Amino acid sequence: MLRRSSCFHALGENATGWEQVVPALAHSRRVYALDLRGHGRSDWPGDYSLELMRADVLQFLDALGLGHVDLIGHSMGGIVAYLLAQDHPQRVSRLVLEDVSVPRPREPSTPTRPDGDLTFDWEMVLAVRRQIDQPDSRWLERLSQITAETLVVAGGPRSHVPQDGVAELARRIPGGHMVTIPVGHLIHNAAPEAFTEVAAAFLLTEENVRPARQL
Repeated sequence: MLRRSSCFHALGENATGWEQVVPALAHSRRVYALDLRGHGRSDWPGDYSLELMRADVLQFLDALGLGHVDLIGHSMGGIVAYLLAQDHPQRVSRLVLEDVSVPRPREPSTPTRPDGDLTFDWEMVLAVRRQIDQPDSRWLERLSQITAETLVVAGGPRSHVPQDGVAELARRIPGGHMVTIPVGHLIHNAAPEAFTEVAAAFLLTEENVRPARQL
């Protein structure tokens, strides 16, 4: 049976950011790259949360009749992916989480709106940043309920994301494994071949028991 994967982008990005890696991943599966709500060509309804994004994805899967899928999520998209895997473990076979940190409170900061027209709703940025700064405590507690085989891809010391938090995320998910590709936060853009190599190998392997390694 043809496997299926859905890709979720980072905050302020959109589905086009996956263009460098989707063709390689699509050799073995059907790949869906989504614009999450408030981004790109999806609706900008003015009502935003990571939980609503999770619900949108579930509706998308239901609309296409996709019983279970593999999920690939970068940064914010990785949070959406693991929230779905927590709430609906029977729908998620494998997870690839790209440079995503464990959900812990952090010092809030107010981002500055870029000049000009945006490809995303600025109100969405503010709402999501508040949630990432002060995440629901249940997100951390329920990482242990994820049943999907999980690969965490870390960006290494060039990433602005605390790498100890990325490593902790991999440890807290049962069956979680971590690989480091030390190119910074935008791994699949900065090193698309390395990213697709590790992601495709993980997604195609039936038993993904392997040690963490450095590329």
